[in-house]
Amino acid sequence: MPTSITEENQINRPTKDYMISDRELISTDIEKYLSRHEEKQILKFLTCGSVDDGKSTLIGRLLHDTNTVYTDHLEAIARDTKRIGKDDDELDLSLLVDGLQAEREQGITIDVAYRYFSTSERKFIIADCPGHQQYTRNMATGASNCDLAVILIDAQQGVQTQTKHHTYVTHLLGIRHLVIAINKMDLVDYEQEQFEAIKSEFQSYLDSLGNPDVQFIPLSAKKGDNVVARSMNMDWYTGPTILSYLHSFPVTQIRDFESFRMVIQRVNHPHDNFRGYSGTLASGTIQKGQSIRVMPSGIETKIERIVTMDGDLEQAFAPMSVTITLEDELDASRGDVLIDLEHPLQPKSELNANLVWMDDDALNMDRKYIVKHGASQVLAKVDKLYHQVHIEDLSRKKMHSLQKNDIGVCKLILDRPICCDTYSRNRMLGGFILIDRLSNRTVAAGMINSSEEGEMLGELTNTSSKISSSKTFPVDRHASRPPITRPLPKQIATG
Repeated sequence: MPTSITEENQINRPTKDYMISDRELISTDIEKYLSRHEEKQILKFLTCGSVDDGKSTLIGRLLHDTNTVYTDHLEAIARDTKRIGKDDDELDLSLLVDGLQAEREQGITIDVAYRYFSTSERKFIIADCPGHQQYTRNMATGASNCDLAVILIDAQQGVQTQTKHHTYVTHLLGIRHLVIAINKMDLVDYEQEQFEAIKSEFQSYLDSLGNPDVQFIPLSAKKGDNVVARSMNMDWYTGPTILSYLHSFPVTQIRDFESFRMVIQRVNHPHDNFRGYSGTLASGTIQKGQSIRVMPSGIETKIERIVTMDGDLEQAFAPMSVTITLEDELDASRGDVLIDLEHPLQPKSELNANLVWMDDDALNMDRKYIVKHGASQVLAKVDKLYHQVHIEDLSRKKMHSLQKNDIGVCKLILDRPICCDTYSRNRMLGGFILIDRLSNRTVAAGMINSSEEGEMLGELTNTSSKISSSKTFPVDRHASRPPITRPLPKQIATG
C-alpha cells in the first residue's frame, strides 16, 4: 500500500484508529452498527481561502489519516502523482478531492467538491471550495448550507485579499463559526512568531465582522501536523487539532421554533381522496388541528394531517420534510407559504438586499431579472444601488453597477409581492438568486436585510441570540434528517 508520508514523519501518524470500533461492530453486530451510524451527529463545513493555501490537501489529509480511503484509491492517487510529475515521493493528497482533469493538470480547484466521511464519533460533509477570485460564485454556493468554515492561510504568504473576500462571504451567508487554519507551517520551520503575527493581523479583520467563535490552528496539511494527530514540531501550541475541534464542535444549529414557516414545494394530489401540500419546515413547530394561514391569500384554515413516509405525526418541527393536509379545500399552489397566526408575514414588493454578483456581465439596472425565492419566481428590477462593500477594509463606496465578485447593497422592485423574511431571521425565506431572463444564468445571490445599510455587522449573531433565548428548544442532532420518532420541543424542553 503506498504511503503519503516520509519515514521521519511517521511519528505524526494518528495514534488512534477512528474507524476501528465501527469495523469491529460491522463484523460482530451489523444492526447495532447501523443504529449507531444513524444516530451520529452530522457536521457540514467548508474549506476556503486564497489560491494554493492547501484546501484540497487538508481534506485529503483528513480522509487519509482517518483511514477512510480505500487501498485501490490510494494506489490510483500514487499513479496520478507520478504521472503529473510531482517533485517529491509523497502522495499528492489533493488528488483525493480535485477530480476534474483541468483541476489535476493545473493543481487548482475549480468546482466545489463534496466529500463525505465518518469516524466513530461523527459524520461529516465537506465542501472544498475554489480559491481563485473568478470562482467566488462556486465558493458562495458551497458555503450556503454549511455550519462551519475552515479558512486556510498560507504561513509564507500571510493574509491575502481573497482570504478576506471568502471570510466576508461566509459572514453574509450566516456562518458564525470559523477555524482559521494557518497552513504550511513546515515551510516556515514551525515558528510560533510567524503564526502569532498572522493571527494578530487577521484577528483585527474578524473583530470588525463581529464573529463570536474563532479558533486559530497552526498546521501542515502536507506533513500531517495538527490535522488528525498532534504535531511534535509545534510543542508551543496547546490547542486542538483540526479533527479534535471538528469532533467537539457543538452541532446545535440555532433554529427559530417560535414562528412556523413552510414553503409549499409540491401539491400532492395522487387521487380524488387526497390533496396534500409538501415542503420542508423552514422554522417553527406545527401540530395536528393547529390553525394556520396560507400566504399570500391570507386565508385561515386548520391542519388535518401531518403525513410522512413513516406514517402520520401529531407534531413536526423544523427542518423536517412533511406533507400537510388541510381541513378546507383551498387554492394553494407551489410557492405559497404556510404560517402560524401568532407571527404574521406580510408580502413585500420592495426589498433591500445584499447582492453577491456572480456573472461576467455587469449589473444592468435598466433591465429586469428573475428573482427565484424558494419555490416561486417573479420579475424584478434593481431600482437603487446604495453602495458597494470594499472587502479590504469593509468601507462603502457609491457605485452605479456591480462587476463580477462585487458585493453591494441594493433595493429591488418586484412585479408582484412575495412572502419573505430577513436572511438573519430565516435563511430559507431570506435568500434568493437573480437569474438572467435571456441566458437563464444565475447572475447573483441575494440576502434580504432590513435596511438600506445592508446586513449590519453582527446583526445575524444578535438575531440568533434573540431567537435562542426566546424559547427553550431541543438540540437538533440531525439537522439535515431528523428521525421521525424524535420528541418535539415542548415534550423534551428541560430549560
